[in-house]
Amino acid sequence: MGKNIIVIAAVLFTAACAPSKSIKTQQVLSANETEKVASKYDGPKRRIGVVEFENKSAYGQGRLGGAASDILVTELVKSGKFIVVERDRLNKVMEEQKFQAQGMTDPLTVAKIGQVMGLEAIVVGAVSQFGVKKEGSDYLLAQSKRQVAEVTVDIRLIDVQSGQVILADSGKGRAKTTKASFLGMGTKGGYDETLEGDALRASLVQFVENISSQLNKKPWSCMIAAAGQEEFYLNAGQDSGVTEGMKLNCYRQGSEIRDPRSNLVIGHVEAYLGGAEVTGACGDSGDCAKAQFTKASGVSPKAGDICRLAK
Repeated sequence: MGKNIIVIAAVLFTAACAPSKSIKTQQVLSANETEKVASKYDGPKRRIGVVEFENKSAYGQGRLGGAASDILVTELVKSGKFIVVERDRLNKVMEEQKFQAQGMTDPLTVAKIGQVMGLEAIVVGAVSQFGVKKEGSDYLLAQSKRQVAEVTVDIRLIDVQSGQVILADSGKGRAKTTKASFLGMGTKGGYDETLEGDALRASLVQFVENISSQLNKKPWSCMIAAAGQEEFYLNAGQDSGVTEGMKLNCYRQGSEIRDPRSNLVIGHVEAYLGGAEVTGACGDSGDCAKAQFTKASGVSPKAGDICRLAK
């Protein structure tokens, strides 16, 4: 009988003391919820940038914004749908172009940086809320202590060509860890710092599909980086999913077309250069491909011209 009591107590002690963790993701309700657009696009990867998020919460100054943008970059790359330029390269371009860090909240400034880097879009965001609370319960033989982290992250996806915000979304993540003791014995650890990352990731993972769906409304494009006598060279290659035989239509962009009401750029005057086909890779970077015109207009291509995936 005594042995049975000891065995039962040991089982209860083990179960009670084992830390447990749960993570939840939910969409934050807003007046205008972002429309989820289903997309079957499986073409080349989109080239986008992610800048360091602001931290508007009173918690974790100096680390939450950077952690949030790093996690989003990881999730975007893991999806296999994007070529992502990280904030270090963006910061370098900002310094070279004499942009101020404060300008990264202005869509038109963000668009200018994206154009310099040949991006399709840039993600900006902010950790708007972050909080950690402790909960607990006491029973006759056992105690349970919980730490709960809740975070809200807001993002905007800015189209580089127009400077318009094409996606505004908000996500909320919640992570909880439970530590228990039995008869006064068990885990009594302090603050669990992994909760921050878990809550942030839970709030951010849902954005990947939304970003992809919004960008896939537009035809994929790349730029001509250089032109030879018979071939020209694209700033996208194997890493982007550009393959030999891919069909393209190429254009020279002229003056901007602006909405007379908002003064926003809504397009460019374009001259058709011709239809082209990718003939292979160039160099070892994985970011370059060769192409030839199959149907030319007689105008020679040059660096800065645009090629779009043919329908």
